[in-house]
Amino acid sequence: MGQIQLEGLTRRFGSVTAVDQVHLEIADGDFVALLGPSGCGKTTLLRMIAGLLPPSSGRIAVEGRDVTDLAPKRRDLAMVFQSYALYPHLTVAGNIGFPLRVRRRPRAEIRERVEKAAAQLDLSPLLRRRPKELSGGQRQRVALGRALVREPAAFLMDEPLSNLDAKLRTATRAELAALHRRLGSTFVYVTHDQVEAMTMATRIALLDGGRLEQVGTPAEVYDEPASVFVAGFLGSPPMNLVPATARTADGRVRVHAEAVDVPLWTGSTPEQEVILGIRPEHLSFAPLTEEPGARPLLRGTVSALENLGSEEVALCAVGDATVAVRGPRPLGVVPGEAVALTALPERIHLFDGPSGRRLVWRPETVLATV
Repeated sequence: MGQIQLEGLTRRFGSVTAVDQVHLEIADGDFVALLGPSGCGKTTLLRMIAGLLPPSSGRIAVEGRDVTDLAPKRRDLAMVFQSYALYPHLTVAGNIGFPLRVRRRPRAEIRERVEKAAAQLDLSPLLRRRPKELSGGQRQRVALGRALVREPAAFLMDEPLSNLDAKLRTATRAELAALHRRLGSTFVYVTHDQVEAMTMATRIALLDGGRLEQVGTPAEVYDEPASVFVAGFLGSPPMNLVPATARTADGRVRVHAEAVDVPLWTGSTPEQEVILGIRPEHLSFAPLTEEPGARPLLRGTVSALENLGSEEVALCAVGDATVAVRGPRPLGVVPGEAVALTALPERIHLFDGPSGRRLVWRPETVLATV
């Protein structure tokens, strides 16, 4: 079992609050990615879980046992550091088996568990080598093996792929995801790379300014972002976000801004400031002659094109906003061309202007935040 429960976890450094009242349930067997920009508090949160940093307030439980005040070695958690932290004078076998030797396990048991961990990580042919004779990816697997051999309740990983080149990072990403599926163990993984989080994690916990913005599956946080921050952080390019006004017109809720007219639901709403969100891949070009008000429509001018190989991104000036459109190359437009853009109504997101929280249509409350 590797269940981890965080209750109101907070960490302050003087007057600065690095982690602010985080409540998070990590189920046994989950692969949870702590995702966010630099300085958002994700590494501080991981170090508190590991016991390397005491919380200012809050509680940490592992498998139902309160470990808030326990030393790291008594938490049954294995940490994999960004820097690998291998012993240069020891062989691969020596590095992997080191935690067991510290615990004075029998030699036969150490040998058996080292060989088992090495086989799982495809390190068996390298057991006699030293770290300086290994590639970056191999060193990372040795660091994983040293954690794996302990058979902990959960694995804690602090940006373990950040020192690898792009090609090796992609390959190691696949290896980590496969390892998680084989072991069925709990992984808590810190990263600022949304691709790592989206491709490996079963759930993503997205942090901003020490606060937990949203927790959900990769599909949930991408398709239904809980805030403007989440919408703008995930995606490449990120979601288009256009300040606008929601009001009632012709018996429907409509969103208006300069060069923007988006009819939504039948009904009414008090006029309010909103932020209109549409992902670049959900926009398509429409005829300029299309009847206004027939469907969601943005009008603008293509300002630049970006070639991504199989795809292309058109950057369009829509009023004071820049709106990206992503699709198969070629998109069939050129810089300077006047264009109309449209999207399916179900692909449109609304956020409250003042708070930035997601808005949903509820007949009894009109537009409500979630």
